[in-house]
Amino acid sequence: MMQARRVLPELLDSLPSHDPAAQRARRDLQRVHRAMGTRRVLLRALGNLRSNWPSGRPLRVLELGAGDGTQLLEVARCLQPAWPAVELTLLDRQPLLSAATQQAYRALGWNAQVCVGDVLDVALWRRDPAQAGVRRWDLVLANLFLHHFHDAALLGLLTDLAASSDRVLACEPRRAPLAWAGSKLIGLLGVNAVTRSDAVLSVQAGFCAQELSNLWPAANPTWCLREYPAGLFSAQRLKAAA
Repeated sequence: MMQARRVLPELLDSLPSHDPAAQRARRDLQRVHRAMGTRRVLLRALGNLRSNWPSGRPLRVLELGAGDGTQLLEVARCLQPAWPAVELTLLDRQPLLSAATQQAYRALGWNAQVCVGDVLDVALWRRDPAQAGVRRWDLVLANLFLHHFHDAALLGLLTDLAASSDRVLACEPRRAPLAWAGSKLIGLLGVNAVTRSDAVLSVQAGFCAQELSNLWPAANPTWCLREYPAGLFSAQRLKAAA
């Protein structure tokens, strides 16, 4: 039986973007995502959400903890041409999106913009600079991100997401014996010390059973929630749609 969820600071979050160890760790993450099958998991989930998109305008998509945007770019390439145009906001505490990656999004019909700041600063990502009002999202993505937060902060964040979006898709570490063993063996992928340490911490902070769904605001009955394991080593997935 796995221990209770435990959230500790991960090394990568404390390193500046120019630190060589941080740069290597971000490259390592691409390798880890391939091993976990993250792209396949996201594509399957997003394919199921494709119906009933709003017509006549681009989709408004927000990715939380987006990093340099390359992981979602791989997913976007696989989604075309089935998907409509997308207005994409990449939220992260550091401005990591390169001009080349932004141009690659543009070639797919995705207008990618960076929003730099803390996700708990709700006004930051809800503000609509074009209309001087509050923005509503068609889809919010969180890929290996929600596990960074203690339950109290996570409850507040999920409440804000429920109030400001129509669909939420989260792919998070699964707190289970097999995932725990995988995190201990991740060095076999050739990753650096930062990634090896953070992999173990991520599983410790991960989710099992219906832990994410139980944190979703119960006062909002209009949402349909699904939470279940999505892969051998990968994640506990929460898919919520209004």
